[in-house]
Amino acid sequence: MKLRVKRIYEPPAAADGFRVLVDRLWPRGVSKAEARLDLWLREAAPSTELRRWFHANPDRWDELRRRYRAELAQAPERLQPLLDRLAAGETVTLLYASKNTQRNNALVLAEVLVERVKTM
Repeated sequence: MKLRVKRIYEPPAAADGFRVLVDRLWPRGVSKAEARLDLWLREAAPSTELRRWFHANPDRWDELRRRYRAELAQAPERLQPLLDRLAAGETVTLLYASKNTQRNNALVLAEVLVERVKTM
């Protein structure tokens, strides 16, 4: 399994493989041509309510992780396009817009994907 996580503001690279934006909102200042996306998977992003709740206080990281994982568990089919590609050995790069490279939804999503691929 080849799963990568990077900011959408970083230049696309051949090593990215299947590029997936996993944010609910389109990132500011990035054109669709520049993004070179294969998929915009909005439904894999945290709900609008959860995103706003976390944005108001980034110290809630542990609770965001718990709540976001719970949202993903309620609709596991949302991740199937990514799981299928990872199981087939494709490289998948999760793209996010957050300035925080240590605490963002793409990192949590990557953890969940790794766990699910292991059980396939």
